Amino acid sequence: MDASHPIHDSLHSQLRQLQALATQPADYATRQRWLAGLASMVTQHQQAWVDALQADFGCRSAVETRLAELFPSLEGIRLAQRKLRGWMRPQRRGVSFWFMPARARLQPQPLGVAGIIVPWNYPIFLALGPLTSALAAGNRAMVKMSELSPHSGALLQRLCRQYLGDDVVQVVNGGVEVAQAFAALPFDHLLFTGSTRVGRSVMQAAAANLTPVTLELGGKSPLLIAPGFDKRRVVGSLVAGKMLNAGQTCVAPDYVLVQRQECDALLAELRRQATLAYPDPAANPDYTAIISPQHYQRLVAWRDEATARGARVEALGGSSEAALHAARKLPLTVVQDAPDDCALMREEIFGPLLPIVCYDTLDDALAYIRARDRPLALYLYDDNRARIRQVLQGTVAGGVTVNDTLMHVVQDQLPFGGVGPSGMGHYHGYEGFVTFSKMLPVLYQSRLAGAVLTQPPHGKVVQLLLNLMLGRIR
Repeated sequence: MDASHPIHDSLHSQLRQLQALATQPADYATRQRWLAGLASMVTQHQQAWVDALQADFGCRSAVETRLAELFPSLEGIRLAQRKLRGWMRPQRRGVSFWFMPARARLQPQPLGVAGIIVPWNYPIFLALGPLTSALAAGNRAMVKMSELSPHSGALLQRLCRQYLGDDVVQVVNGGVEVAQAFAALPFDHLLFTGSTRVGRSVMQAAAANLTPVTLELGGKSPLLIAPGFDKRRVVGSLVAGKMLNAGQTCVAPDYVLVQRQECDALLAELRRQATLAYPDPAANPDYTAIISPQHYQRLVAWRDEATARGARVEALGGSSEAALHAARKLPLTVVQDAPDDCALMREEIFGPLLPIVCYDTLDDALAYIRARDRPLALYLYDDNRARIRQVLQGTVAGGVTVNDTLMHVVQDQLPFGGVGPSGMGHYHGYEGFVTFSKMLPVLYQSRLAGAVLTQPPHGKVVQLLLNLMLGRIR
């Protein structure tokens, strides 16, 4: 978008206002007040958030909204409130023998104004999580909400204005043109959560301003079941992790790797537990709808393409196709023998379609994972410590959960982030504080500094010192 476009000019004016305010660094008490405002936005307006998400999705499980959005948002805020004083404290760093008795410190400083681009799938958690990190680090922020979650965006805008004020956080709503203009603003740091394809465009726009970016992208996250592992232990958390938000989760298991002779046992357990967890998906208020007709049609098209190309497709649910279509819902759908070049196997699914990939040996499974882009998450089901080490050493992923799904994301003292096509940079907890801070190196020179001996004019003393520091010239 042209820099003189009215949308760009308006957003740029908002950014300049916040940058002018950010020249006065926020102290500890101010940051705690901001964090308390974020916490009140969560705790005092739970039903409003539930209602907003229900309006955005058409059907969004109230339990999922409270469990997967409000609770982790609040936990991240609580951690920041408890740890903030320690995070802000300058860190001591060592100095080399040759520079003693100088002192070295690392002083955290606010960067200024952070830009945060939020996707539609978890608009509360993926707005408040980065906001917690940015405000804890003492920054102001501008937040761009997705046009697919307008009710959540309007609510966040109203609550930020009420609890924080436009001089701290400004929430921006609007469509693709607004998002493009937002990404092109000269923020002091920009965090984007979304697809790899859009992430490339965001990074390109930020590069024009040399704006540093944190990209939280997606990809195809594998779930690997080690040979002989109890399928009942796998399937409960597999169903929960895949069907949460109807699979519209960046770290949802994208496909399952299971030993060939154990595939039938896995399928039988999936049929049993998926039906128990979500009976009659079309009418079930605890099963979330696909966000839009376009996304629904995309998933149906990918399913049908796999079917047409010889894959075996089985829907695990008791609702009729007509009822599912009317409710914009898809049940957990297992896909076997899908060709590697079909869309279902190439693209991040972002829905409740679940390809099953059979392997013969564990080495074959690891080779399959390594042959693809590095994923945002990897899930391993195994109790054998040697094999767990083998998998962790033989793969690269943004994060790993062993014997469960999704849970590493909500550990606030673990950083969250991708690698390669699944993202760059981290946030959550202390790592989020660091991401939105300038960790300023400061050296305090001593009156007794030996460096004076190296100042010109150079004589015999500096030659003796160099012989000690480097060794004699040979």
